[in-house]
Amino acid sequence: MKNVTFPDGITVPALGMGTWNLGDDEARRDAEIRSIRMGLDAGLRVVDTAEMYGSGRSERLVGQAIAGRRDDVYLVDKVLPSNASRAGVRKACAASLELLGTDHLDLYLLHWRGSIPLEETVAGFEDLKRAGMIRAWGVSNFDVDDMRELARIATPDPCCANQILYSLDYRGVEYDLLGHDRAEGIVTMAYSPLGQGGELLRAPVLERVASRHETSLGPATPAQVALAWVLRQPGVLAIPKAGSPAHQRENMAAAELELTKADLAEIDDAIPPPRRKVSLAMI
Repeated sequence: MKNVTFPDGITVPALGMGTWNLGDDEARRDAEIRSIRMGLDAGLRVVDTAEMYGSGRSERLVGQAIAGRRDDVYLVDKVLPSNASRAGVRKACAASLELLGTDHLDLYLLHWRGSIPLEETVAGFEDLKRAGMIRAWGVSNFDVDDMRELARIATPDPCCANQILYSLDYRGVEYDLLGHDRAEGIVTMAYSPLGQGGELLRAPVLERVASRHETSLGPATPAQVALAWVLRQPGVLAIPKAGSPAHQRENMAAAELELTKADLAEIDDAIPPPRRKVSLAMI
């Protein structure tokens, strides 16, 4: 499987596991835990969550899923902007660590920009790093201007990641943001890489491309093509959600696909890349 390397030298598989909405339904809890554990068994490492997801329910579920195998996981969490003061990030991080049942995060992100100055949030992240509560820090939902402002803050440690909405139906970041972050060595974490609501996966072009490919599970699906399309980008780490082992297997099989130049040209013709600056979308 393709890998990505963070600015601090840590290398992980380019396919990770998102957990938005996981833990919200008790009836699905066992399947969701088995899905995460199966991904880890298969070699996936990145598990992404946030204090906002289900007001801690996602973190609690992740903690249960990774219990006893913390060393297998590259654990990512996100702090709400309202908690992103220098003191606030420490309190929020401590609460998240308790729910996750661990003593550190591998990567801690500011979920989106708020009213608290970036300098204060970054200072809080550096405090957490010195305390051993986090190994690295980054941001989420930052556009090019935000990233440039962040780069002007003097800090001993680099921003390691920018988690953004990126999929075939949200291609605006290809105009400038992807290239900017790649040039700076910052990993792009693509959330919702399969789009929203299923409309993207009904696109005829994805069905046509899928019909020309096979995976170890059998004929490729439009969802696998959409995920492989995101994974093809250098420096991009995709974090689709999988609420069941079957869904996790389908996501992992997408990493087997090698889309051809003809495939990519056909996709570009049906779903064109941006020709001008597009404001960063977020959900």
